[in-house]
Amino acid sequence: MKQDIKIPKGYKNSPLGAIPEEWEVKKLGEIGTFFKGKGVPKNQIINNGYKCLTYGDLYTKYDFIIKNVKSFINKKTSFISQKINFGDICFAGSGETSKDIGKCAAFIDDKNGYAGGDIIILRANENPITLSYILNSEYIIKQKSKYGQGYSVVHIYPTQLKKIKVALPPISEQQKIAEILTIWDEAIERQNQLINLLEQRKHGLMQQLLTGKKRLKGFTEEWKTVKLGEIGNTYNGLTGKTKENFGNGNPFITYMNVFSSPKVNLSKVGYVNINDNEKQNLVKYGDIFFTVSSETPKEVGMSSVLIDHINNTYLNSFCFGFRLFDFKTLLPEYAQYFFRNKNFRKKMYVLAQGSTRFNISKKEVLKIKIKIPSILEQITISKILTEANNEINLAKQKLEHLQQQKKGLMQVLLTGKKRVKLNKN
Repeated sequence: MKQDIKIPKGYKNSPLGAIPEEWEVKKLGEIGTFFKGKGVPKNQIINNGYKCLTYGDLYTKYDFIIKNVKSFINKKTSFISQKINFGDICFAGSGETSKDIGKCAAFIDDKNGYAGGDIIILRANENPITLSYILNSEYIIKQKSKYGQGYSVVHIYPTQLKKIKVALPPISEQQKIAEILTIWDEAIERQNQLINLLEQRKHGLMQQLLTGKKRLKGFTEEWKTVKLGEIGNTYNGLTGKTKENFGNGNPFITYMNVFSSPKVNLSKVGYVNINDNEKQNLVKYGDIFFTVSSETPKEVGMSSVLIDHINNTYLNSFCFGFRLFDFKTLLPEYAQYFFRNKNFRKKMYVLAQGSTRFNISKKEVLKIKIKIPSILEQITISKILTEANNEINLAKQKLEHLQQQKKGLMQVLLTGKKRVKLNKN
């Protein structure tokens, strides 16, 4: 026998579960009108003119709200495009997975604009910011994912979005919720701006200190020029492995670990089975890893340095290792910054060969000439750049904390689990 669910005082049962008594459950088709964006060819996107929201920008750049649109179309193109007004909710009509479809954001730019193809627009008489947050909440994502059609690309259409059920607070409560969440959005935006400034400062320091354009006080000794092949040698990553060998066993440093960070992150390793009789290269402290190939020349040969002392760990097969003969000429702590510097990166992607995918030769890498300071100057430069790195990491931790706070607020405010206090006139 089905047990009755106890509804708290001040709440009522609904198709979406218990909601506050003043709230209403409505289908999106009941609260507004849907429009479909019209395709705008890439060659029609210009640097100035009428603002145009493209599918790519909506899908990758905007969360919850859309402002400061940077894509434009001319007057002629605007006549054949779908106009969007302040407060319209813009949905991505497709995605890579069923959970990605219908990602949406409220258009609150300072000027009206136009919508490109594969964008669906909802024009409703609700607070756009609160509605956007609601339409990105978990219970809505679950509904949208049920309507997804397709495999490699999943689509959703206005006829399906119209059926989505939402729990709507009164307009006055929507406004208050929007004010609260906007405070967190603004704090998150300021924190992102701070992180960008800190990263720009770090890149500036790297460009000055790692090239000798700016010398630190007390250092006048001339820098030494060496070929990489004179101070170390290369070795291969894993060989002879199949898909079945991965998932457990010994740790190995993944391709993405090397590609994404100048310092190997040991919390993000993969695992591989190694037989007792196998001859595979083990990594060790001070090794410098390079990616062998990439989709573009500018991303090939990305580096990461192992700063930790570890045992029985291997390197993935799509990277190669560079092991210094000793640490008398180059320090690993300095190398993690040096090989990511713009000047060295230029030397690396000049070596890239290919058309659809680009590769580099280990032999050619060993011929690269580098100019490096004394060990003492390397130590001093490394300390400065590490301090800059630590500042960035602290700022990112604060950003993550703000994002978690906002996520928690959304969970309680957009479901009515926690009510906001309204100002009494």
